[in-house]
Amino acid sequence: MRWLAQENEHDRENTMRTRRLVLPLLAACLVLAALPVSGSEGDPDAGWPAWRGPRATGEAPAANPPWTWSETKNVRWKVAIPGKGLSTPVIWGEKIFLTTAVPAGLRPDPEAVARAEADLPEWRRDSGVAPDHVQKFTVLALDRNSGALLWQRVLREEAPHEGTHADASWASASAVTDGEILIVSFGSHGIYALDLNGGLLWQKDLGDMKTRRGFGEGGTPVLAGDTLVINWDHEGPSFITALHRRTGKLLWRRERDEVTSWSSPVVVQAGGKSQVVINATTRTRGYDLATGDVVWEIEGMTVNTIPSPVAAAGRLFVASGFRGAMLQAIDLEKARGHLDGQPGVAWTYQRDTRYVPSLLLAQGRLYFLKGNTGILTCLNAASGEELFSRQRLPEIDSVYASPVAAGGRVYITGRHGTTVVLEAGDAFQVLAVNHLDDAFDASAAVAGDEIYLRGRKSLYCLATETAP
Repeated sequence: MRWLAQENEHDRENTMRTRRLVLPLLAACLVLAALPVSGSEGDPDAGWPAWRGPRATGEAPAANPPWTWSETKNVRWKVAIPGKGLSTPVIWGEKIFLTTAVPAGLRPDPEAVARAEADLPEWRRDSGVAPDHVQKFTVLALDRNSGALLWQRVLREEAPHEGTHADASWASASAVTDGEILIVSFGSHGIYALDLNGGLLWQKDLGDMKTRRGFGEGGTPVLAGDTLVINWDHEGPSFITALHRRTGKLLWRRERDEVTSWSSPVVVQAGGKSQVVINATTRTRGYDLATGDVVWEIEGMTVNTIPSPVAAAGRLFVASGFRGAMLQAIDLEKARGHLDGQPGVAWTYQRDTRYVPSLLLAQGRLYFLKGNTGILTCLNAASGEELFSRQRLPEIDSVYASPVAAGGRVYITGRHGTTVVLEAGDAFQVLAVNHLDDAFDASAAVAGDEIYLRGRKSLYCLATETAP
């Protein structure tokens, strides 16, 4: 700045005048540059970074995918996926990340298989999948434009210590990314952090889960800032733990008096602080994200709790639907201590709630299926008022995938290849019934003008065809 000190008075006046004009303009430009641009990697709503989407509600607010398709219409690409997995595709920028378990063709120790099978109830031995092959626990990265394989990495190769339900897989947890680090959970077979080119940053082994009746594992971790939170509810000592996303270092761990749950955590804001919430059979609990201390808790869920919470506008919604029915709306600003019968519960609904699929929260409405069937209910999220209930979806009788929403529409995919598309509104209005030649249990992902459906055999990218 020596030259400035040597300027004459006239030059100083010109310089200061220029600064007064330019600096505000420069500041405005910097502010605009920092704002997310729709469709860019900086826009939090542009991709699908975790299994329930950019807002953890099942809605992609910036997307506008097609609402009609078939095997010969609006299929941008279709690629075979090796092995078996029920995880949702995760999308960041031009990359898609997917987990799978690929049989290695090797058989483990027969005694170990016999021990795993002996842990199953007799009625389950014909309806489960025995751990009779070594599995390659694998993460894939695909090109979003073409479906081409960019890279794949086998993170562990070993025989599972227990079986799964016949409809489940050893790769049911979805990945999660913040655009810098990709977190992949294979549960008992390790938690891994990678860069987006597949380089391993760290890994953790949290032990072996023993799931209820050998149904298998499935909860997806949640990532919030530098904190990674993992739900470890099983038939052994259950816990919730937080790790540093960059190093895997333990931040905190809290023991839980829970049986197996398959619910994934969700992070919410209340009173200027972040909480992580887990839906579970004994109690749903909200934990302080920074310390792991319990902020509030409430009873009411059924056994085999699977659906993950959703939240918006200061309300959190939890539900379960096996051997009972319960949906609770929690007022997060009032939620402190034990909420049973307290003002922190805004309303409850005790009919036709879901078993496996999670809730969809879109445009102030809650959508959910009865059990695993194609019978749909929609409530006003603020009041709990029924907008419509017990509406039967055409040509869908069984559903495991969670509904998604985008472009003012709701998408519900059945197990046998049918997706029903509804107008998102207060009335039940079917727009389209679409069919594909695969079976679908994984939840869809939506980004831009595309919807991605993972079948048992293939991954589909569906987008509106343009005229040549």
